Amino acid sequence: MKSILITGCAGFIGSSLTEELLSQSFQVIGIDNFDDFYPRNIKEKNLEPSLKSTSFHFYEGDISNRETFNLIEEKIECVIHIAAKAGVRPSIMNPQAYIQTNVTGTETLLNWMNENGIKKFVFASSSSVYGNNTPVPFSENAIVDFPISPYAFTKKACELLNHTYHHLYQFDILNLRFFTVYGERQRPDLAIHKFVDSIYKNQPITMYGEGDTSRDYTYIKDIVTGIIAAMNYVSEQSGVFETINIGNSSPISLKDLVSLIYELTDKTQNIQFHPKQAGDVDVTYSDISKAKKILNYEPSTTLREGLKNFISWYKVQNKIID
Repeated sequence: MKSILITGCAGFIGSSLTEELLSQSFQVIGIDNFDDFYPRNIKEKNLEPSLKSTSFHFYEGDISNRETFNLIEEKIECVIHIAAKAGVRPSIMNPQAYIQTNVTGTETLLNWMNENGIKKFVFASSSSVYGNNTPVPFSENAIVDFPISPYAFTKKACELLNHTYHHLYQFDILNLRFFTVYGERQRPDLAIHKFVDSIYKNQPITMYGEGDTSRDYTYIKDIVTGIIAAMNYVSEQSGVFETINIGNSSPISLKDLVSLIYELTDKTQNIQFHPKQAGDVDVTYSDISKAKKILNYEPSTTLREGLKNFISWYKVQNKIID
């Protein structure tokens, strides 16, 4: 049974990945600090199914604190690093916190891995690194030297840090640039969750800008499939360092997304417009040809299908009966 360390295991992506790996008979060691960016009880609920498994061992701690990793007794074969301070807009208000967790935390993890002979690493990066000056669709070969938020900067910095450890210490690493992940357990601060929440509370949806920005929304199960494919790839290869987009390659405008959500909830549109906010990129659009070639990655969930799944999950969580 392979032992996989997942940082950020109680979050949206981390908990979904943990459950899937446990279902595939992996041993999973999880770390999370229950960052107060959103309520702890939500993350605890995310972890409940995994905690029932004897193949899951959880450690509570901060990745920027070396003592957190010193608690781990299991022999780790691969690390999937998802833990990070998230959110573009909050990073503008407190960039130092993002540098501490995302950059210093990643360095702390890499140092611990190197000292313990663990050289297989999958890193959760972000499409935010592409900024606003990248031709679409976004290719991994594009120059990403112009981040427009501290969050994006920290993700780019970690990609560079990872290359240093690949070069100096022969780590095998895949940087995965995720594109606007959504689905069951999505963070409450993210657009789709906020929109659905507002609709069922009979409140107006807040739309920033004219609704002409677009995002490449990628369903959580497709993201998890991509991560596991990356984990298998680095486990089987040597001398590997690659950066790979994990997206849906099918962007939709904000106004069209909102219209679709109203259609699926069978509610009357109620929208309040506000000025566009600093740090928001105009478009995300993934070129996934590299993921297809290297990882045999192929997203299989349409936005309509994924939104239906999320809305059904939301209604169950909030005991809503139509």
